[in-house]
Amino acid sequence: MQRNTTEREATRKHAQRRPARRRWVAAGTAVAGAAACLALASVGHAAQDDPPAASHGDRPSPAPHSTWSSRDAAAYWTADRMAAAAPVGPERGTSDRAAAPATKAAPAARSAATARHFDGIPSVGVLFSVDGDTRAHHCTASVVHSPHGNLILTAGHCNPGTKAAFVPQYRSGADKQPYGVWAIEDSFAYPGRGTTGAGADLDFAFATVAPGEDGSPVEEVTGGNTLSPTPGYTNDVTVVGYPNVRHDPEDRAVRCATRTSRLSGTHELRMECGGFYGGTSGSPWLTDFDEESGTGRVIGLIGGLNGGGPKGPDNDRISYSPYFGEKLLNLYAKASQG
Repeated sequence: MQRNTTEREATRKHAQRRPARRRWVAAGTAVAGAAACLALASVGHAAQDDPPAASHGDRPSPAPHSTWSSRDAAAYWTADRMAAAAPVGPERGTSDRAAAPATKAAPAARSAATARHFDGIPSVGVLFSVDGDTRAHHCTASVVHSPHGNLILTAGHCNPGTKAAFVPQYRSGADKQPYGVWAIEDSFAYPGRGTTGAGADLDFAFATVAPGEDGSPVEEVTGGNTLSPTPGYTNDVTVVGYPNVRHDPEDRAVRCATRTSRLSGTHELRMECGGFYGGTSGSPWLTDFDEESGTGRVIGLIGGLNGGGPKGPDNDRISYSPYFGEKLLNLYAKASQG
């Protein structure tokens, strides 16, 4: 929720203005000088996507000593460049069938829940970056409440490119984004994260974003969700994400209210709702969602085993999430200090 004008002006006067840093750090090592980095440009919802190639691995983006401010990000990521951004990497489960739009009705034999398009919420947005010669629309990310008001949460399997930016409540084709374009600064993820085995339970990551052009932190502008440990396997959640245009020609946010359960044989959660195609990795699973503020408590995200879902047909209908526990809270503490 935005603060009133008086509070905003007071904050701007005292905001610390500084260039965006590109110091990529990892949990499990000293904060300064660690090498592993957050994945901010996923190959989309990993229910369809292969893990990033080794050549796209833990590397800084852009060069460590360069600067990348939110002013730079807004100037670079024009409406045309956003619209032309493509998903990166091979996708699972789609080579032998055409992907359906996010609003296509499910057959009666399947779960009745299907995501619907809507205008989005300020605390959830799209991640963009440049991967080689390709401008890419990658994961979904969400703002989480933090001491400095500058943290976002996404899936750990996402892979960073250059000129990385977060666009809250992204509006396709808009000349000016409603909540701005924010440069990605530092990022925080476990080096052992992955999409199979024990690493799948660590498939989450945080990043800090640079102040806005007026010096405001992102949370002051968009509001933030409260990070919470997963309270159990059965939860009523609202899931918000952004399928990429390969799967969703409308290029709009989707949402779904559904119930979670345990993913058999794992320490992860699952939920059923159609329409969560490539691009929705990192989509927050929100409980106690408040329609007025557009925020809630985030207890999971699309990620985990296979990057967030099963292979094969109907992989948009079933999504997974790591269980939020001590590991996630420790990573959040490091990110907050950063």
